[in-house]
Amino acid sequence: MFLYVLTLMYTSHIDTQPFGGSYTLFAGLDEVLKFLSNFHFSAEDITFLRNTPALSHCEDAFFDDYLANLDCSEVVVHSMKEGSMAFPRVPLLTVTAPLGIGNLIETTLLTLINYPSLVATNGSRMVVAARGQFWEETAGGMPPRSASPDSPPRSPQPSKRRSMQLTEGGPADFTRRKPKCVEFGLRRAQGPDGGFSASKYSHIGGFHATSNVLAGKLLDMPIAGTHAHSFVQSYTSLDLVEGLKVKRIKDADGGEDNMVELLPLVLKYRNELGWNETNDGELAAFVGYASSFPNTFLCLIDTYDTLQSGVRNFVIVSLVLDDLGYTPRGIRLDSGDLSYLSLECEYVFHEMGDKFDRSFFYELDIVASNDINEGVLHSLNKQGHAITMFGIGTNLVTCQSQPALGCVYKLVEIDGEPRIKLSNDMEKVLIPGKKVAYRLFGEAGWPLLDLLVGSNETDQPSPGERTLCLHPFMEQKRVAVIPKRVVKLHNLVFDGKNGGVVETQGSSLAETRQFVNDQINRTRPDLLRYVNPGVYKVSVSQKTFRFLHQLWHTETPVQELR
Repeated sequence: MFLYVLTLMYTSHIDTQPFGGSYTLFAGLDEVLKFLSNFHFSAEDITFLRNTPALSHCEDAFFDDYLANLDCSEVVVHSMKEGSMAFPRVPLLTVTAPLGIGNLIETTLLTLINYPSLVATNGSRMVVAARGQFWEETAGGMPPRSASPDSPPRSPQPSKRRSMQLTEGGPADFTRRKPKCVEFGLRRAQGPDGGFSASKYSHIGGFHATSNVLAGKLLDMPIAGTHAHSFVQSYTSLDLVEGLKVKRIKDADGGEDNMVELLPLVLKYRNELGWNETNDGELAAFVGYASSFPNTFLCLIDTYDTLQSGVRNFVIVSLVLDDLGYTPRGIRLDSGDLSYLSLECEYVFHEMGDKFDRSFFYELDIVASNDINEGVLHSLNKQGHAITMFGIGTNLVTCQSQPALGCVYKLVEIDGEPRIKLSNDMEKVLIPGKKVAYRLFGEAGWPLLDLLVGSNETDQPSPGERTLCLHPFMEQKRVAVIPKRVVKLHNLVFDGKNGGVVETQGSSLAETRQFVNDQINRTRPDLLRYVNPGVYKVSVSQKTFRFLHQLWHTETPVQELR
């Protein structure tokens, strides 16, 4: 039993970055702290383990004395801040604990970190793809430049986009809104727990809202969604919506508010526009939806024919709602050529805005779904599109391009003695001992590199002071950094002997999301590239480099050749 009283230090870190990218967003710390605070074996747990054949040889004292009293009161955890950008070899968590409890909590800690960090990172990459490089990658577009004093003022109203064919290779429209992303993945997630976690951690990664109403309620985050195709299919004729009324909230004559029947006004606009061949059932569905949700009128328009029926029926009902004082929200596309269809729908909206002098047509959302992933987002940017919001489900919540994150949990020190793990794969070689991690920022405002320094070293990096930073395994790869700002990456978050969770470390979901957004905005552009992203430097101090290689030589057997 003597091994159980030794104090060991473990680190949890990432060997390689997910999705072929250059960063990982660390998430799941809140669940880690809940787990550590409540860890114990119940009487039922101990009875089950006592009757497990693999443990039949254990003494009664193992169950009645050790397991019955085991908790996390001797565990100490230092952690990165939730939402931090993390890079290989830099610990996410540092756990100091006796051997027994340190090993027992390993699997749970990893599962509480791996999926949240993977989904947050996946969500962040999709947000960057949807809006971060939108203008640079639009066909024929150039990044926005500051206007010169002689430049003519821009029109506050967007110019018309006639079609994809006419705008391909043309000038980019910088007045467009950058698209938002909404999580639509509950029905595709790995069970309800996976669905809830995906809603939560994709929001941290930058997603604007979720279709998961329960997640919205419990996490106080925005919810968004539209009706289904089956809703449209359930309406078979206009007779089903006769008599449906909406309260008028705009009256040019200054009269009192009153209830107005929708269908006669809808048919009047239909006749005026000459769109009498649109699908009656679909038009009836939109009238029914408008009567129930006049303030949030956003319709799925591809049930029958997007351009010949869906968008036209939406326009007809929208004109009526605008007459009554409501502002329609937009449309959703769930199939077809999203680039072409979005631009054609936008052209229809701008045409109607000009024809009827209705400003709301220039502010409508065009939501796109249909198996969207990061590659599709970049492709749409290159083709050109008019989409203002992406509904992303399957490829977000299942992380289809990489379903698992390779976060590991390794022993680095035992009773103050550093330990090393060697490997034929260089990225898996462990940097031993207790270390302090710093992020060094340059004059441009973004991080230059992360630096690992032995905890017992007297020379720690400081702003304005020259610091020598070495590649962990190649001494000739080194750089001298004079940082503008230095940030220590880890803080005490759990101290079992002093009440458990440290109160000062908590952040709300909104604060963490903003923290992530701030980091993305301060990141070198090459690190956000989809293809061949840049590599972020993780360095060690000179003393840590020498100690690492000394221990490496000590622990590596010397082969004899004869």
